[in-house]
Amino acid sequence: MLPVIYSDEFLMHETGYFHPEKPERLTAIKTILKTVAWADQLDWRSPTPVEQRPEVMAEIERVHTSRYIEAVRQLANRGGGYLDADTPVSPRTFEVALLAVSAWLDGIDHVVQAGSPTFVLARPPGHHAVSDRGMGFCIFSNAAIAAFYALEQPNIQRVAILDWDVHHGNGTQAIVETNPNIAYCSLHESPQYPGTGAASERGFHNNVLNVPMRSGSTITHYRMAFEQAIVPFLKDFQPNVLIISAGYDATDADPLSRVSLYPEDYGFFTQHCLKLTRNVIFGLEGGYNLEALARSVAATIEPCLS
Repeated sequence: MLPVIYSDEFLMHETGYFHPEKPERLTAIKTILKTVAWADQLDWRSPTPVEQRPEVMAEIERVHTSRYIEAVRQLANRGGGYLDADTPVSPRTFEVALLAVSAWLDGIDHVVQAGSPTFVLARPPGHHAVSDRGMGFCIFSNAAIAAFYALEQPNIQRVAILDWDVHHGNGTQAIVETNPNIAYCSLHESPQYPGTGAASERGFHNNVLNVPMRSGSTITHYRMAFEQAIVPFLKDFQPNVLIISAGYDATDADPLSRVSLYPEDYGFFTQHCLKLTRNVIFGLEGGYNLEALARSVAATIEPCLS
């Protein structure tokens, strides 16, 4: 059984009718996961309520400034607004974002305790959020928060983050690159928002690997990137836990990229991850064509069941 951590509360982060990061992303994924042939092998779990996990705020404060956290809270309390031109806040956004962090922490707990994968089906996403501001649809830096939390667990000395979203996770990298016990690697379209993620960026401890992908890249190019760069980098780091910033906006059908992957390609990504470790947590980032997004998540999960 593979745990899928999900709550209908994640639909309450409202972004507006025309915004690509919309609640329907989760409902599309949920629908397909309920109907696949192996649906009975999924263990649907609710995230721990924030009031039952008091460390959520402390973990967020580890990577975000108190001033920024309070700004998000106040903006939501006033009825909402925008953190930047792309990042709306609705009345429920602050509490939903806290619950999303709790879900990612639950994912870490499962991986550490069970030694098997899990998928965190939560929103809002996080990999663009930097320590003092949200941007690019992102509120709190979920993957970075989860990485620091993982390092607090018994027998966890090294944590790696693999970000396969089509956009570079500038926030994640900026937050973790000073910690020698966290590695960050990203495959992302270049040039593309947010304009970061050059191959020359290596982190403060040679713990960052960026692999910019040209527009029009296919699974052939991604396969080479995995086999020649990503897998050797991760093998050398030897993480006890592997966190996947699982974005699905690199599909050929996605409106926000010019990369040509297909849903089944993500099964190949997962297979490589599982060869490195079974301690894998997948957490949703981008992906904006609903059908391609849902099929890509299913393709990611299926290899974990064998």
